[in-house]
Formats: sequence, structure tokens, C-alpha cells
Amino acid sequence: MTLLKTTLEFRANSEEEANGIMEQYKKEATEKGYTLGSAGYVYKSKKSGEEAWVVKIVQNFCGVWDE
Repeated sequence: MTLLKTTLEFRANSEEEANGIMEQYKKEATEKGYTLGSAGYVYKSKKSGEEAWVVKIVQNFCGVWDE
């Protein structure tokens, strides 16, 4: 069995924190043997004033036919 990709989602409390999470995974990509398939965040808010940024990271480890 071979791991092809993983999708990670995090909750950040600020836009700066969301950007920091994405930068961290971009830097780690070559060290940990994956490519970054996608990285982005979505802003969420509630009527009560609560805010959150949901960060989504896709790590690609290899393709279907890679050895």
C-alpha cells in the first residue's frame, strides 16, 4: 500500500495565523518528501461576532503510477 496524498484542515484565529500555517507547510514540503497540491483558507464568521479561518492543505506524496 502506498500513500498518495493527505488533506489537512486547521482552524486559525486570525488571517496572519492562517498564512503562517500555509507558509510552514510550504517550507516543510521538500524536507518531508511531498509536494503541496494546494493550500488556502476560507474566512468564516458568526452573527455573534466570532471569526475563524479554515486552512486546507493538500500534501501529494506520489502519483498513482509512481514507484
